[in-house]
Amino acid sequence: MTGQDPTTPLDIDTSRPHPARMYDWYLGGKDNYPVDEEMGRQMLALDPRVPVMARVNRAFMHRATRWLAKNGVRQFLDIGTGIPTEPNLHQVAQQIAPDARVVYCDNDPIVLAHAAALLRSTPEGVTEYLQADVRDPATIVEGARKILDFDRPVALSLIALLHFISDEDGAHELVDRLLAELPSGSYLMMTHATADFTPEESAVATEKLKAAGVTLALRSREEFTRFFDALDLVEPGVAVVPEWHPELGDPVPGQDDGVIPGYGAVARKR
Repeated sequence: MTGQDPTTPLDIDTSRPHPARMYDWYLGGKDNYPVDEEMGRQMLALDPRVPVMARVNRAFMHRATRWLAKNGVRQFLDIGTGIPTEPNLHQVAQQIAPDARVVYCDNDPIVLAHAAALLRSTPEGVTEYLQADVRDPATIVEGARKILDFDRPVALSLIALLHFISDEDGAHELVDRLLAELPSGSYLMMTHATADFTPEESAVATEKLKAAGVTLALRSREEFTRFFDALDLVEPGVAVVPEWHPELGDPVPGQDDGVIPGYGAVARKR
């Protein structure tokens, strides 16, 4: 394992909600705190489909990983991994390609505590966990290079992550810097929340999270598409998350109860 030793005492801030722990609560997990549940319930009051949105994002990751593995990708760099929920990315990839190599990366110490669940690789493949923040791409790349061959295509996974980083904090520059390290033929797989379909509720949610110390940078379809300007989008291009290659997975219960306010896409580096 790269990064912090998992036996080191964890420094967990339970005074403020954390997106990864809120996500865990939405998915029915137990690795969250009252402050995360409280904020999660506030988000539910604004839109009761929030847990469905979390499951839809997870299902997109499964479908995109299957598509990539079926199309020859054997290396994955998953940033903003979140608290493990099976099947994890490496399990999906290695079911198709047992020799797949996966590096997970997150800055939440609770994810570090569960890193062992992320490291159960097939004998032919490799999985590793890196404790680092997406805002520090140099550290991520340095750690990932120890596991992945950057002369061969790598799939960069940014699922439900970039809507927590504003343009002012350099969201586009971070993606560009990460992609610049990857060779031609690599891919970017990404989902992102939007206010396009629920502007009023989204404005309230943004303010509530801001008051709790959490940035929520919701982007329009056009703004989300900008992340792929230098890439070739895989069909069907930018889509509402459940509509991206639905044939590659099972539908999430509740996903048809109104438009899911989020976009997803996969694109190839030229």
